[in-house]
Amino acid sequence: MTAPLRRVAVRGLPTHADYQDAGWERLPDVTLSVEQHAAFVSALESAGAAVDVLLPAEGLADACFTYDPVFVTGAGMVVLRQAKPCRSSEPPLLASELAGLGVPELGRLADDARADGGDLFWLDEQTLAVGRSHRTNAAAHDQLTALLEPVGVRVVPFHLPWHHGPGEVFHLMSVISPVSPDLAVVYEPIAPTPLLDELTARGISWIPVSDEDYLALGSNVLATAPGRVILFAGAPGVERDLRAAGVEVTVLDCSEFAIGTGGPTCLTRPLLRD
Repeated sequence: MTAPLRRVAVRGLPTHADYQDAGWERLPDVTLSVEQHAAFVSALESAGAAVDVLLPAEGLADACFTYDPVFVTGAGMVVLRQAKPCRSSEPPLLASELAGLGVPELGRLADDARADGGDLFWLDEQTLAVGRSHRTNAAAHDQLTALLEPVGVRVVPFHLPWHHGPGEVFHLMSVISPVSPDLAVVYEPIAPTPLLDELTARGISWIPVSDEDYLALGSNVLATAPGRVILFAGAPGVERDLRAAGVEVTVLDCSEFAIGTGGPTCLTRPLLRD
């Protein structure tokens, strides 16, 4: 999660989509979003990543959040099945695009399994943390285990609280973002206790995120290399504490994406880190 980011897929906002049905706070200014997304791509390129900019997915408000529909492992991509009705067509679309970029497919979730990439993150190269949430169910845990164990990846579940219910975006990565091998940012009030115990056992410390900064997506930062992150504007406490810890922070105004409750990690589908 924090190794140097070498290749990543992103996409901007569609011109036409039902943002209200998708639960966005308001209608985005699509013209402004083009400028903001270009600045985001530029920041990724400045960090050393090759950026594959995919075409906007017309009619799909949430498709800009490319972290969620497909999860990429060292053995290939796992095509997920999303619980949010208006996102159900995103996994096959992104999978087809990534296949065109040369990403092999390891497998697909099937039947009643549902999962979002936002509930999946690497604790290390062989250990995948998987949230059990409103967006990721037990069947997905079982199928991910069956797909990943043969390639040497252990799936570790972490259960999330009910919080505000299934209508609100709430992923495992809503409360934690790795910053370097020994540092993360964490919104403690609703983080799973076993996850914090796991971080402690691994010698990983964390910067606590305030309530105000959590609402500004301050617990969602994208590491482009160990100790180098991209953060959305509006979380000054997290920015201050990251800088005090010696982290290089790039702050971007991405207001037209933040209203969809997605941070810089959500806007990326990492394809290669080394």
